[in-house]
Amino acid sequence: MKIIQTTALMTEQVNQWQSTHKKIALVPTMGNLHAGHLALVENATILADRVVVSIFVNPLQFNDTKDYERYPRTLENDLRVLAPYNIAAVFTPSITEIYSQPLEQTTQVNVPILSDILEGAYRPGHFQGVTTIVAKLFNITQPKIALFGEKDYQQLLIIRRMVLDLAMPIIIKNIPTVRDSNGLALSSRNSYLSDQERVQAPFLFNTLSHIATKIKQGKQSFTHLEQESYNLLVNHGFQPDYVSIKTINLLDPSQEDHNFVVLGAAYLGKTRLIDNIPIQLG
Repeated sequence: MKIIQTTALMTEQVNQWQSTHKKIALVPTMGNLHAGHLALVENATILADRVVVSIFVNPLQFNDTKDYERYPRTLENDLRVLAPYNIAAVFTPSITEIYSQPLEQTTQVNVPILSDILEGAYRPGHFQGVTTIVAKLFNITQPKIALFGEKDYQQLLIIRRMVLDLAMPIIIKNIPTVRDSNGLALSSRNSYLSDQERVQAPFLFNTLSHIATKIKQGKQSFTHLEQESYNLLVNHGFQPDYVSIKTINLLDPSQEDHNFVVLGAAYLGKTRLIDNIPIQLG
């Protein structure tokens, strides 16, 4: 497992692999790796000849400087947990290696409309930062496959749209959300939770599950379900940003639709949690 810190060396390694027709898979991360990341890595080793894991805390996708500064950076431990896997390289560039210009002057990639709703409405500029760094990582590592978790459902759809619209020859593979035994979706930000908050946190998943059950039972008053669930979260100590029922394409649902996703985002103390549950009726 090579540790590569510069774009030049990463490009050189990619060229060597491509000269022998090796299929490359990329797992983009911001580090502080957990079992959800490792599920992506494990699948990548099955799907490709060479796996690259990128670890880069991307300042462009943070709209809160304090949030960026406190984001956990655990590179030494990350490398230790990756060691048992069949990974060809870990790409760990510096900020100046990725952004040679000041952030406000760098070329950015934007997926309109999809990036402006739900998470995008509460974190302006976030998805533009995500698509910009992912596009750069795609250009540097030249993967045939890139793997993303379903926990960040909106992000997954935005990446797919970017790849389609920009004619990138990359397959985007989605991996189901990995959860604790209590239902809490694994996230690097879970490390911010206090012991008491960790006990409370699965209630977000429980609330979304309640909506899914009601819809499967034939409940069609989606607005009522959303408001009821929002209030439940407030009553259990959360500060919700949204609870929303959408089609699988993140459109507003109609009676003709059969496949939905229920999404929620809420603060528990200072920690912002997101989750989603897909629903198939047909």
